[in-house]
Amino acid sequence: MKQVENIKLRFKNNGKVVENYFFMTALQIISSAFGVLIYPYLIRVLGAESYGLYVFAIATISYFVGIVSFGFSFPGVKAIAQNKDNLQVKSTVVSSVFTSKIFLGIISSLIFTILLFTIPLLKEHKSIFIIAYAQILSEIFFPIWYFQGVQKMKIVTYFQLASRILSLPFIFILVRSSNDLLLYAAIASLSVVLPALALYIYLIRHENLTIRLQPISKLITYFKEAMPFFWSSTAGTIKQESVTIIIGACFGMKDVALYDLANKLIMLPRMLTMSINTALFPKVIEDIKSETIKKIEKYETIIGLAVVLFIALFGYWIIWLLGGKEMTDAYPLAIVLSFTVLTWLVVGCYINFVFVPQNKYYFVTRNQIVALISFVVFCIPAFFLTSGIMAIVVALSLSGFSEIAYSKYLIRKNKLL
Repeated sequence: MKQVENIKLRFKNNGKVVENYFFMTALQIISSAFGVLIYPYLIRVLGAESYGLYVFAIATISYFVGIVSFGFSFPGVKAIAQNKDNLQVKSTVVSSVFTSKIFLGIISSLIFTILLFTIPLLKEHKSIFIIAYAQILSEIFFPIWYFQGVQKMKIVTYFQLASRILSLPFIFILVRSSNDLLLYAAIASLSVVLPALALYIYLIRHENLTIRLQPISKLITYFKEAMPFFWSSTAGTIKQESVTIIIGACFGMKDVALYDLANKLIMLPRMLTMSINTALFPKVIEDIKSETIKKIEKYETIIGLAVVLFIALFGYWIIWLLGGKEMTDAYPLAIVLSFTVLTWLVVGCYINFVFVPQNKYYFVTRNQIVALISFVVFCIPAFFLTSGIMAIVVALSLSGFSEIAYSKYLIRKNKLL
């Protein structure tokens, strides 16, 4: 009975953490489940080539989303979490980040326009790339980091869920063949942009924030603080999205579809676990203890290995159900990719609870740069040891373990734990 009472007391004392984790996880599940739900229909209706082209376009746009996001999320969450009751500070932080993203959005749009008319592949399919690029508006108007900081992720979850549900009938009724690829892309982009705009209005009306454009001179501090995370996220984005880009450029859009299916298979367990660190962050940062961090690392390692085992045992049949027999080549890719869940969990633990709280932001950057370099280095021998797109996937997974090794090296060298 005493143990039950202790458990109840822990839940009561950490109610906000539990709630925040639940809704953050729910949000990720909604995104993952939505993709999985419509995948069997889309892959059969659009075909692997057309669907692969859409995935390729989204991967390309991810680079521009990375420019606009500029790593503002981590320092943003920290600033909001430490000033939950200070309306003026919250308004200033949101206004400054919003202004910065508009500025970066203009720069990104100029670069995108130039590339759109100079790169043959983009020029040939410019309509799909333009429609996909519209999703950058979500990055500008959607301050998910604010809701993480104030621990109100349920609001975000409700808006996103409503948007996904409303888009389903449009997809199943209007998208009928490969000729409807642009229509599907438009529906997908609207389902991302509209809730972002709605949440922006929510900030003004219900959170009572005063959002105004800020002079560039006042943004310098925010850019300096976010710069390490920008380089870190840029390296991570290049590494992650380059897999899709390389596969599409070197092997074809059908192979992009295979990789996407393998990625979808591990997306749900990845989202279930990756929210742990983010949800714990506002609570752990208040009273950081090395023992707590080591326990988190231990448990997340066990969770990561459990995901690998699950994919190995059941992955083939899940892929067969989603994509049919012709897509089962995605199974070995999924097994290799499942190890990234383990590496992302552990590295995420180091970033959230070791580097960020001790203001070692550039350690995050250096770690991601090491990961990017190791990805490139591993790609070279992987091409000789394996055939096809497996070489790229193996290199991606191995680079994750290099992140863990380098993070441990930094922690030991600087005695951070």
